[in-house]
Amino acid sequence: MSEHAPSRATPTSGTWRNWGRTESVVPAQVRTPRAVDDVAAAIADARAGGLTVKPVGSGHSFSAIALAPGIQLDMSAMRGLVSVDADAAQATFRAGTTLHEIPDLLAPHGLAMPNLGDVDAQTLSGATSTGTHGTGAAFGGISTQIVGLEIVTGTGEVRRIDGARPELLSAAALGLGALGVVTEITLQCVPSFGLHAYEGPEPIDDVIDSFLDSVAVHDHYEFYWFPHTGFALTKKNVRVDADVPAQGPGRVRRYIDDELLSNGLFGVLCAVGARAPKVVPKLNSLAANALSARTYIDSSTRVFVSSRTVRFREMEYALPIERIPEALNQIRELIMRRRYRISFPLEVRAAAADDLMLSTAGGRASGYIAVHRFHRDRMDGYFDDVEEIMVSHGGRPHWGKMHTRDAGYLRTVYPRFDDFLAVRADFDPDRVFANPYLHSVLGA
Repeated sequence: MSEHAPSRATPTSGTWRNWGRTESVVPAQVRTPRAVDDVAAAIADARAGGLTVKPVGSGHSFSAIALAPGIQLDMSAMRGLVSVDADAAQATFRAGTTLHEIPDLLAPHGLAMPNLGDVDAQTLSGATSTGTHGTGAAFGGISTQIVGLEIVTGTGEVRRIDGARPELLSAAALGLGALGVVTEITLQCVPSFGLHAYEGPEPIDDVIDSFLDSVAVHDHYEFYWFPHTGFALTKKNVRVDADVPAQGPGRVRRYIDDELLSNGLFGVLCAVGARAPKVVPKLNSLAANALSARTYIDSSTRVFVSSRTVRFREMEYALPIERIPEALNQIRELIMRRRYRISFPLEVRAAAADDLMLSTAGGRASGYIAVHRFHRDRMDGYFDDVEEIMVSHGGRPHWGKMHTRDAGYLRTVYPRFDDFLAVRADFDPDRVFANPYLHSVLGA
């Protein structure tokens, strides 16, 4: 039995909402497990009561992947560092540990995660289950850092998966929550390192034309284009040793750039644009003109991660990396032709090919195009029209972001789609972890 106090089943009439306010649900029960036994007990109760079970992390998925109409498992009590293997540079965490907690847990051991995205509010299990990624031609998504995990299956069995069963790890490292409840994750870490960051505006035509070269030259490259303007903010990061001293803008300048401009002023401009869409092009020009070049060196985490307080909706697709320039030009033409008024920038990144069954970069080097809308913008056809372009290039939607693709389409772009379904049939034969989203993307 668990040495921890058992979790309690709490009937609820409250509504759970994700961060982006794109999805909501009223769970039949909410439980807060504290140990693997509590998770197994919740699964047993769900089976007995004809309910489903879904763990929920920080709610940072824009899709409905985390919706739990049955028993919702709040994983916030299952956090922290379990163990570190210094010789192998591997660290095991409880699954509810948030990404922003991990750097401080690894620092005493001189370790870091190899790559991160620009948001760190997600839980480790939520981020890896949905395919969260950063950027860098030589680096995969966070799921590729997993070398082992503990998972409770749909029959209540506790299974440990590692490199001894690569076909299972290839499924479970990015499992969409469809295989079970992940309770522990072991990451392959690297020695702590810093990043030499170069940021600044550049003409968008030049940025698109040089995208493939820029990705190849820099360890981590990405850019943001503000629609209705001729400029993009480029970010070029080069890895340096951890003992290279920090330098560049001080805390006051960073606060002005990252909080007052990137969040405060930007949030005001988005709110104005939502009320008066006709002024969005002028507002975007104002935002683009506020961009300035800067160079600095800091720890990898402080450079990778950015504060994001302006609420938005997001759709992101992965394409074969060589298709990114053409797709971007098609989106630019679309915005002009349909006269969309888009206040949020497009974000463009890259990732190395990997061997995970349902990774958006599975089997191919990939570029990513993310489109956003301010959460108060009226709904229009922008996402639908962009999605049509993405699909024409064989795009794969990010599992945690908005899209309309179903199993019929996804089978055509994931060569190992049916291999994953076979693992699912073994781990969750009775579909204890199903929800409407998984019914759509994986089929019944």
